[in-house]
Amino acid sequence: MQLPVDERPGGETAPPAPSPDWHALPVEQVFDRLTTGPQGLSGDAARDRLDRYGTNRLDDRRRIGWPRLMARQFQNVLILILVVAVAISLAIGERVDAAAIAAIILLNAALGFIQEWRAERALDALRRMLAPTSTVIRDGRRQEIDRGDLVPGDIVCLKRGDRTPADIRLIETVDLRADEAALTGEAAPVSKHPAPTSPQVHLAARTGMSWMGTDIVAGQGQGVVVATGMATEFGRIAALAQAAGDTGTPLQRKLDRLGRRLALFAIAVSVLVTAAGWLAGRPLDEMALTAISLAVAVVPEGLPAVVTIVLALGAAAMVRHNALVRRLQAIEALGAATVVCTDKTGTLTRGEMTVTDIWLPAGSVSVDGAGDRPHGHFHEDGHVIAADSRPDLMAALETGNVCNHASLAQEDGRWRVTGEPTEAALKVAAAKAGFSDGAPVRVCEFPFDSDRKRMSVIVDHESGQRLHMKGAPEVVLAFATHILDGATVRPIVDADRHVTLAAYHNMAARGLRTLAVARRDLPANAETPGPQTAETGLTLLGVFGISDPPRAEARHAVDTARSAGIGVIMITGDAAPTAAAIAGQLDLPTNLVLARSEFAELADAELAEKLKAGAVLARATPEDKMRVVRLLQARGEIVAMTGDGVNDAPALKQADIGVAMGVRGTDVAKNVADIVLLDDNFASIIAAIREGRRQFANIQKFVRYLLSSNIGEVLAVAVALIAGGPMILLPVQILWMNLVTDGLSALALGVEKGEPDLMEQPPRRPSEGVLDRPAMLLVSALGGYLALGALGLFAVYLATPDLAARAQTMAFTAMIVMEKFNVMNFRTMHEPATRIGLFSNRLLIGAVAATLGLQVLAVHAPILQPILHTVPLTLADWGVILAVSAPIFLIPESVKWLLWHRRRRHHIQVVQ
Repeated sequence: MQLPVDERPGGETAPPAPSPDWHALPVEQVFDRLTTGPQGLSGDAARDRLDRYGTNRLDDRRRIGWPRLMARQFQNVLILILVVAVAISLAIGERVDAAAIAAIILLNAALGFIQEWRAERALDALRRMLAPTSTVIRDGRRQEIDRGDLVPGDIVCLKRGDRTPADIRLIETVDLRADEAALTGEAAPVSKHPAPTSPQVHLAARTGMSWMGTDIVAGQGQGVVVATGMATEFGRIAALAQAAGDTGTPLQRKLDRLGRRLALFAIAVSVLVTAAGWLAGRPLDEMALTAISLAVAVVPEGLPAVVTIVLALGAAAMVRHNALVRRLQAIEALGAATVVCTDKTGTLTRGEMTVTDIWLPAGSVSVDGAGDRPHGHFHEDGHVIAADSRPDLMAALETGNVCNHASLAQEDGRWRVTGEPTEAALKVAAAKAGFSDGAPVRVCEFPFDSDRKRMSVIVDHESGQRLHMKGAPEVVLAFATHILDGATVRPIVDADRHVTLAAYHNMAARGLRTLAVARRDLPANAETPGPQTAETGLTLLGVFGISDPPRAEARHAVDTARSAGIGVIMITGDAAPTAAAIAGQLDLPTNLVLARSEFAELADAELAEKLKAGAVLARATPEDKMRVVRLLQARGEIVAMTGDGVNDAPALKQADIGVAMGVRGTDVAKNVADIVLLDDNFASIIAAIREGRRQFANIQKFVRYLLSSNIGEVLAVAVALIAGGPMILLPVQILWMNLVTDGLSALALGVEKGEPDLMEQPPRRPSEGVLDRPAMLLVSALGGYLALGALGLFAVYLATPDLAARAQTMAFTAMIVMEKFNVMNFRTMHEPATRIGLFSNRLLIGAVAATLGLQVLAVHAPILQPILHTVPLTLADWGVILAVSAPIFLIPESVKWLLWHRRRRHHIQVVQ
């Protein structure tokens, strides 16, 4: 039967409309209608359907179109002031000034539009970098494919932690439950099974369906895709949804508040000065021009565009550090992080699990070989043995292979394992002994969760059914009544339990992750029991020791965090001895390793004190993570929390910065996190924190630079007016300075590499704004020098009547040259600029050279002279300007050198 297809003009086709009765059809009829089967589609059929039905993606209704993006460039109070300035200029007949101001407004809008458009496209590219995949069966074998390539008829494998990638009719389930709250509003997870349901039942009662965008919270299953993209239930809702506006980041809101205050200040200054001048008898048109000059001088017109560019560059820089920022708020929060709560496995360690030791009651066995390749040997007492010579070894490996969700396959000559790393290690170890990836028919599963700390499966066996269990050694041991000693099963005694625990602790003390395995035979033709009945009377088989050494860069990252005043708390589900071994290798406090049985009994105040000292928490549950986050936040800490599982989602949302694992993280964790680590590496978190600090520091630098320039311009205009002289700076000249010359320099400050001691400074306060009192004093002092230098030159040249036109050009040009010297002061707030290298920021040097070149053109190019009201200057004039400008850099630089030498001498004395 052909798939139903909607024909569109031009020969286009759309995905089949959602059928209201997929849930009501038996599985065989679903296969028939979709011309597919349990072996899945062939590769050719899948490609053909992808061409016909399109990709499995929702239309992005929230994407901002270019007209709206352009209009947004004028929705800024600072820009609106300039629009008013254009209107006033036209009203008093200053058409050239009006045209120049309008041109610069349009230039600012174009710059902002281009950068925001590029930022939108960059965010699209970053989203694509996540490349979410799904496990499907095609050509009769499991494959990982991009979710966008799913088509109707694909067989999709689902497991706990997955997000359903399309609308799927379930064909096989094992204790499968889904959280459908995002779609149906039902708070409780829904149990799923393949049986048809009535055609009339509502969406939440269609238990044979798994809907796109819902989360699998337990069990596993398979299903056939019946709708993709906009044809899904989520797609239909998305098509009806209204576009929602984006909220600004905390940083943007701080800058908006700063802009509004500057705008109010500009209006107040303009009104007061204009009123005072008019009452003093000065012409109204002259005072109107003065008001425009003052308003333009106060407003840092280039600020919105520069912030936009720096934020876009910052997001790209984060990706270079393997941190994908999903929410821009996280960039600011990262710079203020005071504590990082991190998982151990795969984050502090390599995550390359390999079974190296197997403890068996009749004698331990070691295993060589590493990675995913199932090549290696088993050793007993230093000699290579055949695995099948030890029935107890084969029994343990069999249980590890069967009680498992991972898979091992060879593709294009390379071995590839899919699944959770610990389970993958068991698969590879079993393959070394000759076990295949195929498993017996699974009757049911009692899945692992953070409370049970074990997983059991019941499979068909030659004598009936057999239950296989794996889990934490202390948990599995509690369910064991017998033990496999060589080839003999005998009752377990207390001595056996002591020996087992001693072996397990010995492995954990060497940093090995441990898993115990056990099994039980069940009678044939019996009704499938529940876990309370089935998970009893087990025979203990052995304990696996799985190696996962620390990452080489993790120790340095921990040291860097410590020097930056950032606490590191390791929270792991592993046993306390394993946690202590890894903590010791990373220089974390091993004397503060607490097992859950210890820290769960502590009062909140007591646990908070332990956390402050850097406690390491073992056997922790996701609920424990939530408790830790809340305790730390109650003490005023800014918390970054890592997580990868479904149950980690609440803690990730509660934390100030939720960090999900990009490689082994579940969809649920990634979708609630602020940041996704593309390499699951702890060092990437610390690198991202450094990047967050650098970005915030650079934004502070260029905001302070721009404000120092604007303060100088306001003071120069106001003092000249109060002194009764002519206009020292015209509106068009101020706009030229603020947008054309200052804008390039500010942007170059935004890419500074950061000060050498950036990660030796304590975390900044979250309430810290772009400006504090010391910064305001510095900005005012430098702005005062700018005004003084420009006014001095203006007064000297104005004293000679035939130099009146040159006086204004001198003041205008001197202001720009002084600002270029001044920008060097803001490259570093503590170190002398010459210490970090005067030419280390090549973009800044290029910006300074370019703006000075533009100013030379502004003064000497005939086409710009009438627009900017300039006249040519002599070489002597330029020499005077350089002499006046140099001190604004030399004096602060000398002060920084003196302070740096004092700090160095103090440091040497402390060391000695």
